[in-house]
Amino acid sequence: MATESEEKRMEDRRQRAYANRRAIMDYGMGLIYTAMGAFFLFSKQFGVTLEFPAPPFSYIFAGLCLVYGGFRIYRGYKKNYFR
Repeated sequence: MATESEEKRMEDRRQRAYANRRAIMDYGMGLIYTAMGAFFLFSKQFGVTLEFPAPPFSYIFAGLCLVYGGFRIYRGYKKNYFR
């Protein structure tokens, strides 16, 4: 029979493992979004022609990707998942 303190310790261990897995996923997705934003931002320097309707839209999309990627990295750093 498990005591109450053992059950709490196991639950804390599960929550820490979940937070670590989710933080790794946030770091990874943040890097992907940031890289995608950098690619769209510097596509002309890479010699890639984009099929967006107009150049400002690619810059807007790149900015959104960079902001969201930064947010995902920040969220992975803070690990504030249980509030």
